[in-house]
Amino acid sequence: MSFSMGTFFDSFSLLVQYVRTWVVISLLCLVITWSSSAQAASPIDSQLEQQVLQIIREHPEAIIESVQAYQQLQQQKLKQAQQGFLQDLKTNLQTVIGESPTTGSTKSKTVLVEFSDFQCPYCAEAHKTLNELLAKYPDKLRLVYKNLPLASIHAEALPSATAAWAAYQQGKFWEYYDALFTNQKQLGEALYLDIATKLNLDLGKFKRDLTLATPAITKDIQLAQKLGVAGTPFFVINSPTFSGVVQLPDIEKILTGAK
Repeated sequence: MSFSMGTFFDSFSLLVQYVRTWVVISLLCLVITWSSSAQAASPIDSQLEQQVLQIIREHPEAIIESVQAYQQLQQQKLKQAQQGFLQDLKTNLQTVIGESPTTGSTKSKTVLVEFSDFQCPYCAEAHKTLNELLAKYPDKLRLVYKNLPLASIHAEALPSATAAWAAYQQGKFWEYYDALFTNQKQLGEALYLDIATKLNLDLGKFKRDLTLATPAITKDIQLAQKLGVAGTPFFVINSPTFSGVVQLPDIEKILTGAK
């Protein structure tokens, strides 16, 4: 990798702006803390507060510049994470897969990573399409599942992901996956146990594994956050013809163009 002086000065400038950002934020935090304090401020504290406020009044552009610099740094960090993920998808696939469930052809040159939520209605629709694609192109597609339960809006997103993980420990993830999406309107503890029973899972082990799922699901969520994934379903694909984020309707086009 080449490293020019221009790159150095750009990085140094960003570092200076980054430090400046936190200085401004720290000053604002101090002002808020002083302003909301229930205790009577000393004359010195009051004087310092006024000085800080005066600096902010005289240089409001510093706050804007600092926020912009911080956003730029965050965008660069996000871009680097996304590029690193795509590179791993091409050259170090097992790193991407980790301990996640996969289905389809292990020899396929096209790998699709799905971030999904079992209570998301759009994910349920995507599930139907993915099953059709896997059946239609059995030798051309490998699907990797990553959990992204949107717990803030879906009460059963995390419990259902936990149940699916427990089923995975007995080699029945994809059967459980199908059953959850098929019965999405009935998500709940009764359904989770019913599916486990119908799949002939060891219920004792299944219930124990429910308590062990958190680290794996958290790891998927952290990966999604690192990549800037905010909604579901979300797909990233790597194939001989295309690599990157892909919309569901375009997956078949990519498959038909893959060799």
